[in-house]
Amino acid sequence: MIKYREILRLHGQNLSQRSIASSCSCSRNTVSEVLKRAAEKGVEWPFERDLDDVKLQEILFPEKKKSNSRRQPDVDHIHKEMAKSGVTLSLLWYEYCEECRQNREIPYSYRQFCRFYTNYATTTKATMRIKRKPGEIMEVDWSGQTATIKDNITGHNVPAYVFVAVLPCSQYAYVEAFLSMDIESWITAHIHAFNHFGGITRMVVPDNLKTGVTKASGTNPIINRTYHEMAEHYQTVIMPARIRHPKDKANVEGTVGVISTWIIASLRNQQFFSITELNKAIKEKLVEFNEKPFQKKSGSRLSAFLEEEKFALLPLPASMYELASWKKATVQYDYHILIDNMYYSVPYEYIKHQVDVRITKNIIEVFFNNFRIASHIRLYGKEGQLSTLPEHMPNHHKQYLDFNKEYFFNWSESVGYHTHLAVGGIFMSYKVEKQAIKACMTLTKLADKYSLSRLESACKRALEYAQRPNVNMIKTILQTGQDRYEADSASPEKAEKKQTNSHGFTRGAEYYGRKNK
Repeated sequence: MIKYREILRLHGQNLSQRSIASSCSCSRNTVSEVLKRAAEKGVEWPFERDLDDVKLQEILFPEKKKSNSRRQPDVDHIHKEMAKSGVTLSLLWYEYCEECRQNREIPYSYRQFCRFYTNYATTTKATMRIKRKPGEIMEVDWSGQTATIKDNITGHNVPAYVFVAVLPCSQYAYVEAFLSMDIESWITAHIHAFNHFGGITRMVVPDNLKTGVTKASGTNPIINRTYHEMAEHYQTVIMPARIRHPKDKANVEGTVGVISTWIIASLRNQQFFSITELNKAIKEKLVEFNEKPFQKKSGSRLSAFLEEEKFALLPLPASMYELASWKKATVQYDYHILIDNMYYSVPYEYIKHQVDVRITKNIIEVFFNNFRIASHIRLYGKEGQLSTLPEHMPNHHKQYLDFNKEYFFNWSESVGYHTHLAVGGIFMSYKVEKQAIKACMTLTKLADKYSLSRLESACKRALEYAQRPNVNMIKTILQTGQDRYEADSASPEKAEKKQTNSHGFTRGAEYYGRKNK
């Protein structure tokens, strides 16, 4: 296009037409014709209002505009289409050219097409969608400047670390303070940011911090397992920035500096005694920050987010992500693993194998080669508790699951009256029911070895010595055969020879071989 503005400016400085033609790279006839038309139309330098070359051509040579049959691009349609995933200006220009050919119209070149959209986006819209699409990226980072909380007991200042999340398209931001930069704070900050935005971006761009990235790499970074699990729950992708490439997340880097001034520095004269008080003040300042008008374009971060980006965010899941930690454990010979001094069962086939354990507030999940093999409700309280599932036990161990207090009482009642009393005494002798059950299991083994009738007789004899006989006493009676003497001692002939003894197992003269004379 002819440089009408420059020709008239140089003419206003009294330069010759030859000099003007040389400076504007056009012929002297063109300069002469432009100056002639300007004199006819009354246009001279300086202009009363700002005019560019296109407007000057419309004023000086209106016939050229009429003869121009090129189709004007629909920039509003272009702006809406650019919000969609995968859509580029080159694709839209190709579709524009195809439509012009079908209507027998002349399209603009790709360069002019992009210029139309750039002028429209920079003057009309708050965001331009050439480099950043709405709802595509959320950039996150810790602020280099910390806030301060005063300890209400010691009076010392405690640092509070500030998390910043930014949507590059609209520059809409979220800020929250934490007492630590550990993985729990990092994940919690992401969850709160998603809830604040009311949706999820397709990608999250963090720095290469250890809480998020286990091993930094330009081609294949290793993401922290908990961080990766959180991303899977929210159906997003973690794309760490390259090492020493702050331009990969330039928006959050710039916003961190602005946040340091408008939020952290603005609270420097206030004292806070808890992280809740600090975050309440930060929230108020954040609302002011997001509603503050742009300096060089209309609107604010909030209006740009509501009008041009919120619709493109992915919906939040039905349930919020529950923070989980991972540990490795080895399955012991009793097919249990030890987590926080509590025991949880695993299928016995995995004995001596190393497994991955996912620990949440309420659930313990066990994985082997990324397959879940066990799940338990997390135990709290006294250490050493067990959570054992029957399906994890070998077949010869499952039979012991039915052994309880009721089972042994029913069994002893079927054996005999004295055995039933002995079992009751055993359960009364122990404070822990499991100890009594173990003793009763020994009693059943004695019945298998010596017969039920002898066990009943032994229990009767034991009850004569003690109201609560123990298993060892009954076992001794069976081993020494004292249960067999019960019937003989009841006969009249033997009763005369029997000496009454009130001291239990006191050996008499017969034991030492003395004969009655």
